[in-house]
Amino acid sequence: MTCHDIREMLPDLAAGFGEVTTDVREHLQGCGECESTLNEFRQTMALLDEWEAPEPSPFFDTRLQARLREEMRRQPGIMQWFRKPVLALSFAVLMVASVTLVYTGKNSAKPATEAAKIIEPGSAVSDLQALDKNDELFSDFDVLDDLQVQQDVTANP
Repeated sequence: MTCHDIREMLPDLAAGFGEVTTDVREHLQGCGECESTLNEFRQTMALLDEWEAPEPSPFFDTRLQARLREEMRRQPGIMQWFRKPVLALSFAVLMVASVTLVYTGKNSAKPATEAAKIIEPGSAVSDLQALDKNDELFSDFDVLDDLQVQQDVTANP
């Protein structure tokens, strides 16, 4: 057996819970450190066996009962208990209302006057809107123009 194995068994051996087997006895005879540790454990256990717990004060029970009555009076009433769930529910409603306002606010960000304006076809504003809507289409025309230029260069060297 190794010292590590013996050290794990020492508290039980000192308390008398385990038997000293031949392997343990041989190791303790050969290892002075483990043997001295076992003796120290046994001395400690002997001191603990002699120790007596002090008697509580004769007024301990009376003071304890008075303290318990005082703590029972301090316990929250039904309104105190009811306050926490109501507070949590009000915060939840407030969060839902805030999120709803944020999302509906994004959809109605345009003023009503701007939405009600009628834009005449052929005006500068309608032309800009048409260009904005067809931006991808016009960017493809640029690619076609570049291809045409390359074909012209290769055809007319």
